[in-house]
Amino acid sequence: MKSLDDLIEGVDRTNLKTVAVAQAVDEEVLKAVKKARETNLANFILVGEEIEISHSASAIGLDLHQEGIHVIQASKEESASIAVKSVHDEEAHVLMKGNIDTKSLLKAVLDKQYGLRKGNVLSHVSLFEIPGREKLIFLTDAAMNIAPTLEEKVQIINNAVEVARQAGWEKPKVASLAAVEVVNPAMPTTHDAAILTQMNRRGQIKDCIVDGPLAFDNAVDLKAAKQKGVESEVAGQADILAVPTIEVANALYKSFMYFANAEVAAVISGAKAPIVLTSRADDAESKINSLALALKASH
Repeated sequence: MKSLDDLIEGVDRTNLKTVAVAQAVDEEVLKAVKKARETNLANFILVGEEIEISHSASAIGLDLHQEGIHVIQASKEESASIAVKSVHDEEAHVLMKGNIDTKSLLKAVLDKQYGLRKGNVLSHVSLFEIPGREKLIFLTDAAMNIAPTLEEKVQIINNAVEVARQAGWEKPKVASLAAVEVVNPAMPTTHDAAILTQMNRRGQIKDCIVDGPLAFDNAVDLKAAKQKGVESEVAGQADILAVPTIEVANALYKSFMYFANAEVAAVISGAKAPIVLTSRADDAESKINSLALALKASH
């Protein structure tokens, strides 16, 4: 898969899945809904103030009465729990954030009675199309876990691998990033990377190939890896970049976006269903990319 367009094209149109949108009073979200319906990407349950949803839909020419769209009246306070419950009850397969703050949505996701938590760490998985690069690359975790423990890193990798495999990567190559490519007693990150590699070799982390510690250049560039004498199945050809802290992921994420003009798709993984948690500032195109990744990742 070389582009996010390939990802979108790869979504199964023969058995459409349904996306529940919490607080769907948002023009960019509704633009994404409109495009998704025009391209037969998914069906939608739009939860929120029906009058306001109708006004926003009218402004962009979205017909709310067409097949594949169902509107549920709810207050702003109720919209998250109703949308989450629709996924919990298997009326929808993907949860999508509308014009609602992340904290409120995740509170509903973690609700013990109708939430979507399944005991795993929730983590952010992003997929980038970077101009000049031949293939797509995943990054985790840029939004959820601040300073994950070793055990949490295992779950974060598992979440990313599950998304990647559902999206079409049969056995993704995971680079556990650090500042250097050797174990350094003064750098705990390198210890974790080496342990994760060994856990993978012993079958404790499955369905992927993990190697680390790897510095960023050795993870993504074969020439750099060869120059430093780094030999592995992952060096220079990583599919997933697994980072040690949220600061590293955040800096890489924004560097890809602002310096490399990358296109991105992103989901929250580790729940009973994928969650599209794009920023309110993201345009409809970014939301479509993320929707496609979530639809591919959903069971």
